[in-house]
Amino acid sequence: MILPPHITLNDGNSIPRIGLGVWRLANVEAPQLVADAIDAGYRHIDTAEAYQNEAGVGRGVKLAKARRRDLWITSKLQTSFQGYDSTMRAFDQTVTKLELDQLDLFLVHWPAPGRDKYVETWKAFVDLQKQGRIRSIGVSNFLPEHLERIIGESGVTPSVNQIELHPRFQQGASRDWHQQHGIVTESYSPLGGKGNDLLLDPVITRIAKRHGKSPAQVVIRWHLQLDLVVLPKSSKLERAMENLDVWDFELTEEDMASIAGLDSPDGKTLPHPNDLND
Repeated sequence: MILPPHITLNDGNSIPRIGLGVWRLANVEAPQLVADAIDAGYRHIDTAEAYQNEAGVGRGVKLAKARRRDLWITSKLQTSFQGYDSTMRAFDQTVTKLELDQLDLFLVHWPAPGRDKYVETWKAFVDLQKQGRIRSIGVSNFLPEHLERIIGESGVTPSVNQIELHPRFQQGASRDWHQQHGIVTESYSPLGGKGNDLLLDPVITRIAKRHGKSPAQVVIRWHLQLDLVVLPKSSKLERAMENLDVWDFELTEEDMASIAGLDSPDGKTLPHPNDLND
């Protein structure tokens, strides 16, 4: 199976299928890792206001040898900044910290339905895109009920929904809903999440041994063959480079079926989207 390195979004933009996640990466460590990762081949960096490392990521982008137009930089709105006017102010802060004139993708980090501000927040995103300040707009951790509401009240469908997704929490219903509505699914915690021993699972290790690849490479390849955008996180350059080296092998139908069998309703490692409102 020959996989293209990019996926076309519903707004016509093209997003790299593998991105470097930088959650929990200290701001002071971000410049060197981001620059080195870009120089090693990454073209997609995924940060967020809540990660408190946007400035470090921005410095890393400046240090890297790649042309800005070849990179895809994503950030996410912090939940406490939801609301139309506060979203506009927060976005100004984000692009200032990143030292960018235009952001490639901005996401509403959580729906926070208890605040009931995600619709007006989404309308601010729509206006920022119309102004040319963001190329693509999307959401993160949204359920179909949240997506239906913002689409219905704005007329604009998000280009992506970034959700926790890995072999032990495969999100089949959400993936199907996204596909039906032209939304690309991005996988965060793609290797199983904090404290998860997914990479030691005998199903994964057996497949990895047969292909001569690491368990992480097998799991990343699984995401790609499901037509997902995958965001593995690593603070180690060597591991980040290994995570990118997944284009020279293909999982078989049997492999994919075996990994499908790992799905569990208890596999989620982060809160339910309706429960996180801070």
